[in-house]
Amino acid sequence: MSGFEHFSRDAVELEREILTRGVLLGLDWGDEAAMRQLAREALDGGPEHIRTLLRDPNPQLRARGELFALGVLMLRLMQGSAAYGLHTHGGPAWKAFGRALIEEAGRDQG
Repeated sequence: MSGFEHFSRDAVELEREILTRGVLLGLDWGDEAAMRQLAREALDGGPEHIRTLLRDPNPQLRARGELFALGVLMLRLMQGSAAYGLHTHGGPAWKAFGRALIEEAGRDQG
């Protein structure tokens, strides 16, 4: 046992939760423009926007906040595993949203 199995387990759990929020929001993970727009909202809004969405009584807005919070956890998991030289990622939803987050974050730095 390497002791790093939790990275894979956590990625599977995050993917499942990301997919669940995507269903609630009617997301098409293949729609790159929609993913970029979602990522831009998450990045521009920051932690306070996420907190506001998480407290909203509207299930759609709360699911949006949950998706953004899961995006934060997703990026932290990738950074944490990278510190050990491991490349961790989930499935299609993870990759679509993660790619959009990274591309939009890079746009700010470019």
